[in-house]
Amino acid sequence: MKYEIIVVGGGHAGIEASHIAAFKGHKTLLITMNKKNIGDMPCNPSIGGTAKGIIVREIDALGGIMGRIADISHFQIKMLNNSKGPAVRSLRAQADKTTYPKNMQNELENTPNLSILESTVEDLIIDGETVKGVILANGEKIYADAVILTTGTYLKANILIGAENTPSGPHGEARSNHLSDNLKKYGFTIQRLKTGTPQRIKASSIDFSKMTPEYGDDTYWTFSFDNPPAYKINEQQKCYLIYTNENTHKIILDNLDKSAMYGGYVTGVGPRYCPSIEDKLVRFKDKERHQLFLEPESLYYDEWYLQGFSTSMPRDIQERMVHSLSGLENAVISKYAYAIEYDAIDPLQIMPSLETKVIKNLFTAGQINGTSGYEEAAGQGLIAGINASLKLEKKEPLILKRNDAYIGVLIDDLVTKGTAEPYRMLTSRAEFRLILRHDNADLRLREYAHKVGSITNKQYQNYLDRVTKLKEGEAYLQETKCKITPEVKEIFIENQKEVPNATESLYNLLKRPEITMNFLEKIVENPLDNQTKEELEIQIKYEGYIKKTYKEVEKMKKLEEKIIPQDIDYKKVKNLASEARQKLEKIRPISVGQAARISGVNPSDIAILSVYLKKEYGKDE
Repeated sequence: MKYEIIVVGGGHAGIEASHIAAFKGHKTLLITMNKKNIGDMPCNPSIGGTAKGIIVREIDALGGIMGRIADISHFQIKMLNNSKGPAVRSLRAQADKTTYPKNMQNELENTPNLSILESTVEDLIIDGETVKGVILANGEKIYADAVILTTGTYLKANILIGAENTPSGPHGEARSNHLSDNLKKYGFTIQRLKTGTPQRIKASSIDFSKMTPEYGDDTYWTFSFDNPPAYKINEQQKCYLIYTNENTHKIILDNLDKSAMYGGYVTGVGPRYCPSIEDKLVRFKDKERHQLFLEPESLYYDEWYLQGFSTSMPRDIQERMVHSLSGLENAVISKYAYAIEYDAIDPLQIMPSLETKVIKNLFTAGQINGTSGYEEAAGQGLIAGINASLKLEKKEPLILKRNDAYIGVLIDDLVTKGTAEPYRMLTSRAEFRLILRHDNADLRLREYAHKVGSITNKQYQNYLDRVTKLKEGEAYLQETKCKITPEVKEIFIENQKEVPNATESLYNLLKRPEITMNFLEKIVENPLDNQTKEELEIQIKYEGYIKKTYKEVEKMKKLEEKIIPQDIDYKKVKNLASEARQKLEKIRPISVGQAARISGVNPSDIAILSVYLKKEYGKDE
């Protein structure tokens, strides 16, 4: 049997990879161990979050489906950091763990050119240095022109609860026993990583009266740029906030040696930015309490997720830990927390296109690349699917730069710096975050999507219509004047705003920090829609900062445009520091810009490299 593209794994990376490859017209096969687990959410019941919500918007702008499915599958949504600057605002939705996977499975089952096979891949078919297909656990061979590995946490996975070590994938599912060993045989460097998940609590055993409710926003939001909201604001479900206490901390610290992590049972490296509760107590000894959230997992079953209480303690200690929390004194634990360790590859062995350097036409995406999180996985899966398709079409890959998208930052960090722990996207990782916002993901990425054929004509037209509205809206704000009549002056005074000395355009008034679109509507009728108002207000208020950011982008672009030939022999580049030479040889950056971001490569090394490129290749543009 022959396909154009085979995707291995039905998690969030595999979904996006297989869907976009099939959408682009390629005969695609998605191989997953269990069809029912397609779109599964083995950890938190949410889509989005700080920085992650922007990734979901970028996925939607590029033609992915995570945002669209989240929009029809959630029961609460809110904008995080809404009181802060626009650079750090992100959507987070509480997705129903029953509805979300069902909607994803339905989407894939109805995608033309896509077939789904329930099986386990244990090896690859390799011809020379090129992948030609996969070998199933039963020995069957399936051929393809390109293969995308999105294996999640299933490679030689172990579940750890205290001293217990169970060979298993999430939820007690079967694991992949041989694929990572075979990847090592082909030349991949394999690393051991760890993540974890907290307890699930029976709702009927929770005393919510002792907790602080957390509500969804009273503003309609969507991840998708193309579809209207599919929920009712007043029907959103509540979450709840609680805190750890002195007794909780004592139980944990007194039993630290029983934890799989601190008892020496864990070999994998855990995520620094999503630590277990015992890790938090050890690392942040000065904190008297840590906040936890209780979140409903689904409207169809009676389990709540205890966000922030991930642990690998034995079950009896977990009982005491949970019962020490206010409102959970009589809690019934339906699923105990556990740590899971698994194999991943060294991401320095993949290219910015997500094709591996070791084997041609083999792409990897998601946790196999060392990342953590549904959104990071989905973003990579989408890029891998697009680039596998483009390679078969004999076209240049889509490589997003750090000023294009958080997805670009994510991939560049992986392939340039590598990671020794599960990588999680943070706003602080993006140096150009002021222009990588929630509101403008389509303006940044839809032209790319149209060029590579990953969106429909209707989606592209929606984008063009939005650009037109923004141009017309900006013209309206510049042309419309605010005359300071006695009535207008009174409105300024009543709202404690400084009264302008003379007639001003609405555009210039918006440059003032205290003036908002909502305030201006008290003076002049505003015909703009909410999305256009939001976008223009941000662009106008932060105009100076945005221009400054783009100047920095231009500096970076000049270095990115200095391409480094991949056949370069770094041994011939005289006077390079030995560490720089080793790093450059290992990573083999595609541009001087990427080389400059490699840890251990200093500005003096970049200057030497630039001189060598000019002399040997005439590259000085």
